[in-house]
Amino acid sequence: MLATPMAADLGVTSATVFAAFSLALLVSALLGPAAGRAIDRHGGRPALMASNLVFALGLCAMSQAQGQLGLFAAWLLMGLAMGSGLYEAAFASLVRLHGRDARQAITGITLIAGFASTVGWPLTTLLEQHGGWRGACLAWAGLHLLIALPLNWRLPGLPGQHQHASADAETTAPQADSARGPATSASATQQARARWTTALLALVFAIMGFAGTAMAAHLPRLLQAHGSSLAAAVAVGALIGPAQVGARLLEYSLLRRAHPLWVARVAAAMHPMGALALLALGPPAALCFGLLHGAGNGILTIVKGTLPLALFGPQGYGQRMGVLMAPARVAQALAPWLFGLCLDRFEAGSLWLSASLGALAVAALMLVPKPSASPSGAP
Repeated sequence: MLATPMAADLGVTSATVFAAFSLALLVSALLGPAAGRAIDRHGGRPALMASNLVFALGLCAMSQAQGQLGLFAAWLLMGLAMGSGLYEAAFASLVRLHGRDARQAITGITLIAGFASTVGWPLTTLLEQHGGWRGACLAWAGLHLLIALPLNWRLPGLPGQHQHASADAETTAPQADSARGPATSASATQQARARWTTALLALVFAIMGFAGTAMAAHLPRLLQAHGSSLAAAVAVGALIGPAQVGARLLEYSLLRRAHPLWVARVAAAMHPMGALALLALGPPAALCFGLLHGAGNGILTIVKGTLPLALFGPQGYGQRMGVLMAPARVAQALAPWLFGLCLDRFEAGSLWLSASLGALAVAALMLVPKPSASPSGAP
């Protein structure tokens, strides 16, 4: 919403503005594990409140930028805030408070946040029309300080810290006892299994990040390459948000007792299925593609939080989320540029890239080892 007026005022290209945004994503990837570790130790309130302050500082700095250097410096600050203030930090905060019972709260957050673009894009456009892009940045900084910061301040501390710590200790103590003596090889096997699972999930989340960001940046152009009119492409794009929220409601109700691994496999298959329909049928399948992509993307946002919890448990959840999401942040940073290059060269055929990556994600999820015991049932 602000890239074009920002670029025109600062004397840079829109691509430069998005390059600065990509830098912020890379910074957030580097900061994620440390932020998650801090949430594991101290709870989410300090990290989330700090992110509001840094977001506000970055937005204020952006509103005062006078050239390319100021633009990149402001986005650098925004990257620091993103590393400790987006979905993963919120999920880690909930797990720190609720332990294994955090799944419904995680889904609840994504239901509300699913309307972020529905509200944020028109509001940002309105703010830019009345106060320019600099005024819009200052307005969002004010919202961080006047609304988000007080809400995060009202988050519970850690009154149940002892209970959660003792519960974790009870969970891990038998494992530690069994790992002594002749069971050392079994412990090594468990560690190798955990590393394998971590690598598979990091790959899946990176693919999700790439496909979701690529579609967000290029969906209208992609659909037009497949023969849809601009009006039809925009209409399909407008339905993705409702499809995401509808799918999250489905996860919250009918799928709430299903194991997240099973849910992840189904959701990951939706984008490739929609892509194959669009490749085979052309414009008549554009709506099907948009709905399947939106629904899959909506559920996978929840899975990012619930699947690591189900597979690894609550202990060290924040740091693990930071590690798992670091490749996804890099993939998100590269997605608009790389998929744009594919569109330039292959046009409609570029959809084979995201479809193939989606199939790879499904295959990776099929290889994820089933946990021997799970609070929500076997996958």
